[in-house]
Amino acid sequence: MSEKEKHSPAIEAEKKSKTAAQELENIEKSASVIASNDRESIYCISIIGQVEGHYVLPEGQKATKYEQLIPLLVSIEENDDIDGLLVVLNTMGGDVEAGLALAELISSLRKPTVTLVLGGGHSIGVPLAVAGQRSFIVPSATMTVHPVRINGTVVGAPQTYRYFEDMQNRILNFISDHSRISVDRLREFMMRPDQLATDVGTVLDGQEAVACGLIDEVGGLDSALRALRRMISKKKTP
Repeated sequence: MSEKEKHSPAIEAEKKSKTAAQELENIEKSASVIASNDRESIYCISIIGQVEGHYVLPEGQKATKYEQLIPLLVSIEENDDIDGLLVVLNTMGGDVEAGLALAELISSLRKPTVTLVLGGGHSIGVPLAVAGQRSFIVPSATMTVHPVRINGTVVGAPQTYRYFEDMQNRILNFISDHSRISVDRLREFMMRPDQLATDVGTVLDGQEAVACGLIDEVGGLDSALRALRRMISKKKTP
């Protein structure tokens, strides 16, 4: 193939079509996409529905599979062509250990990382929302803070209650360590009895989440991307 043929409009259009098809396949498989321009390359992943852990969720439920996200996050960290990571959340929560594992992994990335809560960042979605170096939430989004729950048979023994308490404390400490809210304030939200009809806990909207120090800033996609670009630019500057 000659140089002229390589750069013909038809060949270029075919390349763009293949790239678009590849991106669509990535979105369908891993709910992720690479957004690149002349300045930087940003990897965007979404955490939606329920965080699926050790058990497969019933068919028909939207789920984020942690066993897929873990190697993806490792590859993002090790890929020199990726400058930063944007994590978009609209999750109802899910498996506690899987969600906390993902939050720990996101928080340990060296790449500039920004999180954005759209719709909801509930339950174990809260530590995921604060795991980035900077966090955003849209005004209409909500976040639910409540005690750790478990489904199925529970053995009524002191060891069971200690396990619950230890897990709850790990979650509270992680959230507090990666935001501006104290553990005591979080526990107060978690045990509030007057807001949820059939449960204890607190629902915070975007403004409230920022006011209490849980999330850094109210803002949408543009705000999150601008913050991420500033972080990338700062890291690139010697």
